[in-house]
Amino acid sequence: MQNSATPTHCPYCALQCGMNLTATPDGTVEVSERADFPVNRGALCGKGRTAPAVLSSRVRLTSPLVRSEGTLVPASWDEALDRIAEGLSRTRTEHGPDACGVFGGGGLTNEKAYTLGKFARVVLGTSQIDYNGRFCMSSAAAAGIKAFGLDRGLPFPLEDIPKTGCVILVGSNLAETMPPSLRFFNELRENGGTLIVIDPRRTKTAEQADLHLAPRPGTDLALALGLLHLVVAEGRVDEEYVRERTAGWDEARAAAMAHWPEYVERITGVSVPQLRETVRMFCEPESAMVLTARGPEQQSKGTDTVGAWINLCLATGRAGRPLSGYGCLTGQGNGQGGREHGQKADQLPGYRKLDDPAARRHVAEVWGVDPDSLPGPGRSAYELLDALGTDIKSLLLMASNPVVSAPRAAHIEERIKSLDFLAVCDVVLSETAALADVVLPVTQWAEETGTMTNLEGRVLLRKRAITPPEGIRSDLEVMHELAARLGVEKGFPTDPEEVFEELRRASAGGPADYSGITYRRLAEENGVFWPCPAADVDESEDACLDARADDDPAQDDDTAGAVHPGTPRLFLDRFATPDGRARFVPVSHRAIAEEPDDDYPVLLTTGRVVAQYQSGAQTRRVDELNTAAPGPFVELHPRLAERLGAAEGDPVAVVSRRGRAVAPARITTTIRPDTVFMPFHWPGEGRANTLTNPALDPTSRMPEFKACAVRVEAVEAVES
Repeated sequence: MQNSATPTHCPYCALQCGMNLTATPDGTVEVSERADFPVNRGALCGKGRTAPAVLSSRVRLTSPLVRSEGTLVPASWDEALDRIAEGLSRTRTEHGPDACGVFGGGGLTNEKAYTLGKFARVVLGTSQIDYNGRFCMSSAAAAGIKAFGLDRGLPFPLEDIPKTGCVILVGSNLAETMPPSLRFFNELRENGGTLIVIDPRRTKTAEQADLHLAPRPGTDLALALGLLHLVVAEGRVDEEYVRERTAGWDEARAAAMAHWPEYVERITGVSVPQLRETVRMFCEPESAMVLTARGPEQQSKGTDTVGAWINLCLATGRAGRPLSGYGCLTGQGNGQGGREHGQKADQLPGYRKLDDPAARRHVAEVWGVDPDSLPGPGRSAYELLDALGTDIKSLLLMASNPVVSAPRAAHIEERIKSLDFLAVCDVVLSETAALADVVLPVTQWAEETGTMTNLEGRVLLRKRAITPPEGIRSDLEVMHELAARLGVEKGFPTDPEEVFEELRRASAGGPADYSGITYRRLAEENGVFWPCPAADVDESEDACLDARADDDPAQDDDTAGAVHPGTPRLFLDRFATPDGRARFVPVSHRAIAEEPDDDYPVLLTTGRVVAQYQSGAQTRRVDELNTAAPGPFVELHPRLAERLGAAEGDPVAVVSRRGRAVAPARITTTIRPDTVFMPFHWPGEGRANTLTNPALDPTSRMPEFKACAVRVEAVEAVES
């Protein structure tokens, strides 16, 4: 007889699709449809359907491992934890607290991310903490804060998309990265709306579009500025909106007017008629949206690029209005919540700034420490990884695999190998874990309770569905044990609900206020949108809320007046700036950090495929997914293939200034002739991130994953 199904959420992307899990008598776990969750309405991609496969002891870690005579061997928990505590303590004593680094992941629950940030700053006393979510949407976050005063991936629910008039989707292949979300865009078109997709490749998503623009990689900024130029030239600016709800228009308009259509066509390769048609399709409906993803964001000018798309929304009155707005499609499962509560280098819980004295006082009081004892902001993710083995001697790493996922990956692999001490907590022996001195096996999504925050800002309760195998511990238990060994006996509970209660207090009054959210509410509702203060707010004075009665499930309850309903839609009354106005930020086109030249004449762009996820550490262990996507490839245009003398399936080498990767050719007309594409899920000789450029955005510190100069060679010609 089967146990009853547990409603929970998928462990992968930021959709956090709802699913039911049932433990069967034979020890397996079955996934079934959960139609009540509005984000996916029961639909799941192949990754979600096969997620329980990674729970198997056949593919996961089942015992702590310690390095002995160069080899990782099984050990007891006490031995492994003692080794980590000794390694970190020795580093602190010999080199100071900032010689200890901490690197987290966008898949950690809110409770784990919160505790990891607290552990770094209270137990280790280090400023050197960041996480792989820096590689996800940090540029969009920085641009959103500049323009709106607040960053939340989507300022509206996904369910608003089918009701708008037009969506411009910039640099996202949702059909492969978030397949269940594509239904919202299909419904948009069924309802008479239009979809414009901007991508150098004619992806499966672009094939669904009413209009596909294929700009040269790294030119999205010029494209957005050219569209804004046409909005001004054609008299499509919403002058009343600009006057009443924004500031800084004159400077932004002057910058855009320097990007006339013919100039933008030369930069981007997008024709002037296509530019004009885009403006018409975007401006004619009463409502419209711009959604960006990694394409425009993973650039050394990503913040300015997103800012240009936001300026387009503001000039046309497409922000802070019903069914209109700018949004970012967050990638990782908890990429949003993961940075809101303290594992990002410059932030404290509640999205507070680490260098804000009031924020430090508030959080220090919750933590029971002196505000002056908290370290200041540390290095961003790539800069932290680049400092390993030099300034940073020891590293505690959770839920990340930078050997595959970091830019200039071969260099980062060498930096990791140069550490005095490396400890990794993970569910599988990833390529990074294989280099560690100690590896701890930890619980997975189905074996633990915790909260996640999806791309809409919807806080969700992911419930424990099964008991973890004997000998597996949670990350919260790990940090509790390490804190005790390092002299901090209290303040690191192992119960996730107890951690969340503290998180609520720490976030109270901050931009990402979770204080009105409880496990009980999350168990009864399909998530609660932040900000959600603990008590009623005066919405006329609030910076960003529009908590309407029809969004409040408790309105019919006698206690409804004491319960904040959460905030599905931001900015409808005012923006989260001191005066309530959105800010135009003047930006201008500039080249990518590494333009093609005679030695490296082609552009490389990277991305994902539907059957694999991020560094592939988990999905590459699922047979069904490996059958669908067994390895890396190089996508190139027939003209480039002909020049190389390469046929379909032939191995080709892609070479950048940082290294060389080899993978089979995939020849297609869906990519520009001047561009090649590689997915980044695999290690070894086909590792795409061996090639990518770590040039950083000056504001977000995002590396330039999406565009670098390469040459492509036939392998036989090179090796003969």
